[in-house]
Amino acid sequence: MAAEKAGLAQAAAEWLRWDKNPKTIEIVKQMAAKGNPEELQQCFGSRMEFGTAGLRAAMGPGTSQMNDLTIIQTTQGFCRYLEKSCSDLKKKGVVIGFDARAHPSSGGSSKRFARLAAATFISQGVPVYLFSSIVPTPFVPYTVTHLKLSAGIMVTASHNPKQDNGYKVYWGNGAQIIPPHDKGIAQSIEENLEPWPQAWEDSLADKNPLLHDPYPSINKDYFKDIQRHCFYRNLNKETKLKFVHTSVHGVGHEFVQSAFKAFDFSPPFAVPEQKEPDPEFPTVKYPNPEEGKGVLTLSFAMAEKVGARIVLANDPDADRLAVAEKQESGEWKVFSGNQLGALLGWWIFTCWKKQNPDPAALKDAYMLSSTVSSKILRAIALKEGFHFEETLTGFKWMGNRAKQLGDQGKSVLFAFEEAIGYMCSPVVLDKDGVSAAVIMAEMATLLATKNLSLSQQLKAIYNEYGCHVTKASYFICHDQKIIKGLFEKLRNYDGKDTYPKTCGKFTVSGVRDLTTGYDSVQPDKKAVLPINTRSQMITFTFGNGGVATMRTSGTEPKIKYYSELCAPPGNSDFDKLKKELDELVSAIEKYFFEPEKNKLQANPE
Repeated sequence: MAAEKAGLAQAAAEWLRWDKNPKTIEIVKQMAAKGNPEELQQCFGSRMEFGTAGLRAAMGPGTSQMNDLTIIQTTQGFCRYLEKSCSDLKKKGVVIGFDARAHPSSGGSSKRFARLAAATFISQGVPVYLFSSIVPTPFVPYTVTHLKLSAGIMVTASHNPKQDNGYKVYWGNGAQIIPPHDKGIAQSIEENLEPWPQAWEDSLADKNPLLHDPYPSINKDYFKDIQRHCFYRNLNKETKLKFVHTSVHGVGHEFVQSAFKAFDFSPPFAVPEQKEPDPEFPTVKYPNPEEGKGVLTLSFAMAEKVGARIVLANDPDADRLAVAEKQESGEWKVFSGNQLGALLGWWIFTCWKKQNPDPAALKDAYMLSSTVSSKILRAIALKEGFHFEETLTGFKWMGNRAKQLGDQGKSVLFAFEEAIGYMCSPVVLDKDGVSAAVIMAEMATLLATKNLSLSQQLKAIYNEYGCHVTKASYFICHDQKIIKGLFEKLRNYDGKDTYPKTCGKFTVSGVRDLTTGYDSVQPDKKAVLPINTRSQMITFTFGNGGVATMRTSGTEPKIKYYSELCAPPGNSDFDKLKKELDELVSAIEKYFFEPEKNKLQANPE
């Protein structure tokens, strides 16, 4: 204990030697004077782990939080790693964007972090394209591809709570990094912890021949590029349909307005209390549209006021999109990510087919979704003749796969994940809530000319391609030992190396374990998708056609599950399917999760 206390005191002393932010210096000085081991442990007990998603943590002092010094250290490591990996780094350069997050008590903000990252690169002779104002996350991967740069950084914590921030990294191919880059960058950060002489000189981010502002050109070119997905300009001009948009106190407002203009729509009605960026997120408990109706209360009120029946909601960095529609009953229906994936997949394929009537074109057309998302795209692909592929969870995998396919001359029409993320255009190899919002609006506009709502069209898709019912939730567990034990029990269910053969009254027909690489349905019993021994993920297929995946979260203390039941085309007894899926999920919770025995906390919603 004494040795640990001394180690924390030493870490704090080293910090004070390197830090130059007066606010964090003062906090750490007071902490060191008090010598409170819990406080010191919280700030200096560990270093933020750099993974494929970059960094995400609370803003505040110390090695475990986001602050000026940890941003400089991270950028120094990333810079050295890029110098080794990209011979033309000093010719091409990097792009840096930021959202509107701020943490006054520690002096941290996304803009400040972006400027320090820019100064760090410039001090090493690397050209930096630093946006002069807030931008949506998709602008960064777009700029990497559009300007052919070596890498991109977006300073954002997306839809996390207000005290958090993050550092998201894109490779030169325009997609988020995947292994082994994460490990290589993490190691390089550890080797470059002491700030370089000019790293603190953020004045380098004001005037320097190596500094460029991509904002004016990218803010024009992006909207020009997404216009290739606009097919009904005349209808858009004339439609009486009204849309309400909320950016939930984030960056999306101005950019969604511009997207509507690019498609010749009247501007959507913006929720006034939420349209300006505000790092306090004052009107919502969590700034996450995935949470559904709670986040959309003000949007519904605005829609009632102006007579709109469709609400479009972005998360704070505008890479995700939630959609709600007023039903005949007067109720608001918030679509799930899987339902929006079905609607957008159907729409994008229908529009593409109109432009490409030759059946031969189908052999080069692809759609992607993550392995925990609905298999509706697979059903559409089987019937229509294009290719469908699933990837591991997360857009980093879909973005990289889309790039590979594009390089082989294939067309990736669409990719999505159930966490309301959609890639509707290959100009951004990541999820993009700005283009998705306006494409959704055009779909609704055309459907309105046929007196169809989005809900009715969704029903029609399920009638044609087979009903897909999904249910996802999670348990909270802070004890890694319990989580590991739960998954190990599933791997040794009836003796060593045996998986469950039944789950209550349901028979298990297949098991794929992406932690160990086992897949019971493959001839060699080896999984096709990449494995990751550092996270837990098992997928069960059941005799009734149900599929359920249990996995750990990389960023939260959760064990998540995703389940789906698919019926063949023509079988549209939704209620019967839903009842059967509910029974299957109850059995999975009871027999596979064993919440009482494992002291798991149920999803509070």
